[in-house]
Amino acid sequence: MLDTIAAALEPHGLVPRGGFVFGAADDTPVMPDGTRARSVVLVGHFGLSIWPAFTAWRRDNPGVANPLDTWSKQVLNAIASEFGGYAVFPSDRPYLPFQQWAMRAEGLRPSPLGLLIHPQYGLWQAFRGALLFPQSIAFAPLPENGHPCDVCASKPCLSACPVDAFDGETYAVARCRDYLATEPGQTCMEGGCLARLACPVGLQYAYLGDQQRFHMAFARS
Repeated sequence: MLDTIAAALEPHGLVPRGGFVFGAADDTPVMPDGTRARSVVLVGHFGLSIWPAFTAWRRDNPGVANPLDTWSKQVLNAIASEFGGYAVFPSDRPYLPFQQWAMRAEGLRPSPLGLLIHPQYGLWQAFRGALLFPQSIAFAPLPENGHPCDVCASKPCLSACPVDAFDGETYAVARCRDYLATEPGQTCMEGGCLARLACPVGLQYAYLGDQQRFHMAFARS
């Protein structure tokens, strides 16, 4: 089943990013028919993979508010329906524990910036949603990946921000947003978050050009 889901996601630059079967102790989400979900498949992307499909959709749908969330919902709702599942999203309220699900599905851990870090793709990855299913799905065992931040002595991500918005524990959101509104802050707005770019893990997968500017514009809003 995961292979056929992957094939349906591929034209959109999306991939299944692991999953798990809910246990008896989990606060399991409810499906539209009122029953509890049994399995969840996380869906996301790495690097530039979604950008061609998303920008093509955006050209055909100008002026849409929250375009990336809207596109993600359009794509994943259709795929969930095709496979007899139900799609849920990080922007949905009440909020679902997507970060905990992601850590459980792929074994990821947070970086000092608070973002989950992937051992290959670094900080250049994201989760766009999840597919809930009423049945159990067989998942491969998680690989034994070490946490890349454990072997990074210098932690350049913590010293690269011009306004010291990160201290390894918290993120000074207001300080970051205020800086992005200044003339010096346009370096970040145009080229991307300097703290994120300072991480050496997976830097070859960093967002480029329009993709960086798109995400920075939403970070400022």
